[in-house]
Amino acid sequence: MKVLALDVGEARIGLAVGETGSPWAFGRGYLVRKNLEADLEALVALAQREGAERLVVGLPLRTDGKPSTQAGRVLALVEALRQRGLWVELLDERYTTRLAQQHLRHAPKRVRQEKGRLDEAAAIALLESYLAGV
Repeated sequence: MKVLALDVGEARIGLAVGETGSPWAFGRGYLVRKNLEADLEALVALAQREGAERLVVGLPLRTDGKPSTQAGRVLALVEALRQRGLWVELLDERYTTRLAQQHLRHAPKRVRQEKGRLDEAAAIALLESYLAGV
């Protein structure tokens, strides 16, 4: 089954795809956020293009495990995606940004400086964590 992962931030949404049964996730870039409706349309279209049967969305929790301020905004997007008929699972995204930073540490400077690359790498880390557990 194909899975699409979203690392949702205020300015961008990092994107990655993978398949259950495989440990690897592949980046699909990032979506520059506009507004909820435009973001939904773009994400639904991407899920259809990729043939994704499930979305995995990172839930930003604080280090103590409680929801962060951003978690409320993420949950609003998740609810809207579910209302569009998509199957969405939440996954604790603590430390995915740190993993993404480590992954990009060896990338060329121009790649490291592109803000959306970190979002994409965080989505990859999130999805690979998910795939390891299914």
